[in-house]
Amino acid sequence: MAGGPAAGRTRTNQEEITIMSRKLGLSALLLALALLAAACGDDATTTTAAPSTTGAGSTTTGAALRGSIDISGSSTVEPISARVAEKFNAMHPGVAIKVEGPGTGDGAQLFCKGEIDVGNASRHYKDSELELCAQNGIEFIELQVAIDGLSVLTSLQNDAFACLAVTDLYALLGPESTGFRRWSDANALAAEVGALFSPYPDADLVITAPGEESGTYDTFVEFIVQGVAGGPKFDKKPEDGGRSAPKEMRPDYVASPNDNVIIEGIAGSRFSLGWVGYAFYLANQDRVKVLAIDNTKGAGCVDPSPETIADGSYPLSRPLFIYVNQASAQRPEVAAYIDLYLSEAGLASVDESGYVRLADYSPVIQAWQNR
Repeated sequence: MAGGPAAGRTRTNQEEITIMSRKLGLSALLLALALLAAACGDDATTTTAAPSTTGAGSTTTGAALRGSIDISGSSTVEPISARVAEKFNAMHPGVAIKVEGPGTGDGAQLFCKGEIDVGNASRHYKDSELELCAQNGIEFIELQVAIDGLSVLTSLQNDAFACLAVTDLYALLGPESTGFRRWSDANALAAEVGALFSPYPDADLVITAPGEESGTYDTFVEFIVQGVAGGPKFDKKPEDGGRSAPKEMRPDYVASPNDNVIIEGIAGSRFSLGWVGYAFYLANQDRVKVLAIDNTKGAGCVDPSPETIADGSYPLSRPLFIYVNQASAQRPEVAAYIDLYLSEAGLASVDESGYVRLADYSPVIQAWQNR
């Protein structure tokens, strides 16, 4: 009969020993499997830290991390935050991350109303934005993540200029140039403000640049309009013919929050003019030409480059930030994302995006750790 000893036969001692050995072996195997299962169960709750060689610290970031992170603001900072998000999702696919770039101003409104977790910014938040945050009880950590150089661009076909001074940019793009349709229309104003590269050619002046929702616009106003402000005439008292420095660019140009649209506009007209962040120039060197900038203080024409942006010799260098909601930072997925952002792997995204790292991130990391 299959499945057992032959009927009527008595087992020998050797058979009994063999059967007992098999039973003990099976018991040992079952025990080993049980221990292995228990070990696997413990491993499912083991946490791993985001890679960090910069001392950013770590937060519980196990494979089971869940939740969502909403990020909005500067289109300039957007490529950095998006690259960090891609790396984070490779580690934590259970976290949904949305990164948008409508502009620093629009992002600040969302951030200060508590509608997003992280605000990308190509400038410091304005006093009015900080007041909105305070009104809504939004506390935050401001973290500088990179340095940018505003890049003034024209078309590859424009062989009339290789450099412009900040006073030239005021004459062509400032509020007093409103209505100028040709470069030569700005010649009189250029002479008045001490521009270095006039007279200008009698050619169409086609301007495509960021709009007022953009931090890149605000920074350009600070550098060109408020920083230069037409020179001595703005230093005089009103009774002596002077006046206050304006706070906006000329309004009559093609404005867009989309840097790629700006590149299209600049590339499409020979005597074009506009400005974007350095990374967008780098990505489109085959389509647009960058102009060196003279700050009229004796340094001469300086091209934007990682070296000149980092050391500040390029006149239009500026810091880039992320703002982190303090309440959001208590959530493990948000804390883990910022940990990664400030790690070596995260900061590599600055290089990959075409921007410039800080020489020392210790103060930034300390600010995050002290949150």
